[in-house]
Amino acid sequence: MFSRSRSVDEAPAWFTTALADKPEHAHVDVEGCAIHVRVWGARENPPLVLVHGGAAHSGWWDHIAPLLSSTHRIVALDLSGHGDSGTRNSYDLRRWSREVMAAAAAFSDGHPTIVGHSLGGWVTATAASQFGDQINSIVVVDSPLRDRAPEERHLSRRTPKAYRSKDEIVGRFRPVPAQQGVLPYVSAHIASESVRRTLKGWVWKFDPAIFGGHLPEQTPAEREVMEAMMNQMPCRVGYLRCEHGLVPPEMADVVRDILQLRGPFVDLVEAGHHPMLDQPLPLVATLRTLLEVWSIT
Repeated sequence: MFSRSRSVDEAPAWFTTALADKPEHAHVDVEGCAIHVRVWGARENPPLVLVHGGAAHSGWWDHIAPLLSSTHRIVALDLSGHGDSGTRNSYDLRRWSREVMAAAAAFSDGHPTIVGHSLGGWVTATAASQFGDQINSIVVVDSPLRDRAPEERHLSRRTPKAYRSKDEIVGRFRPVPAQQGVLPYVSAHIASESVRRTLKGWVWKFDPAIFGGHLPEQTPAEREVMEAMMNQMPCRVGYLRCEHGLVPPEMADVVRDILQLRGPFVDLVEAGHHPMLDQPLPLVATLRTLLEVWSIT
């Protein structure tokens, strides 16, 4: 548990400067659901779409996006059932991928680069498999090859609960899956953005139905989508593995073999599964490098 005021007081200058660069907030209707979007940077810049993991939201990128917005138009969305977006009767990767493409089209121009973390990596891979000729490139961040929602087995066992105060619920914020070495000032900000007040009390900003066993069983094609997108997608592919994340060395070797010359494979040293929580600056540096290299090749 952390003290929010103490964590914020200890935040370094780069972090407070990044948070001071407030995004534009907007919504776009996608198949009858209001999708919330955060936007940074000039519209004439090339588009970069950021896709969060399961049970997360676009605010997980608040301290990352401003460090990329001088060269790119940043669009970070809340997938349906997450954050400040609406809910649906059912959820699946294809519909989430259509939300990503719709948000990119509504708030930027040109073929986007899409960065997806964890479950968001699966959504990004699905977008590439469906709309590859409309995408510049994709970056998958620590998404296991055959586990489309790593958060599901952890959160499906939890009973939704309302808390009496914001301090109480924020104090219980933990990344899922768990990891060591979370930066307290980053965690404090994301935790504060992850809750809302209801008539029953304070709750987390995600629909518990997503991880209540309601995601449809994966088809054989979905189980192979990560390999397929690396082998067949017309867009460029980058893969970021977190050293202490969810991709073991044996799986990393498989990813390297699949990629070969199709795109870079990068190990983020000392990073847990959620690099924006423990290694945000190395994550930014890696993304900046990929974007720069891709811009001139």
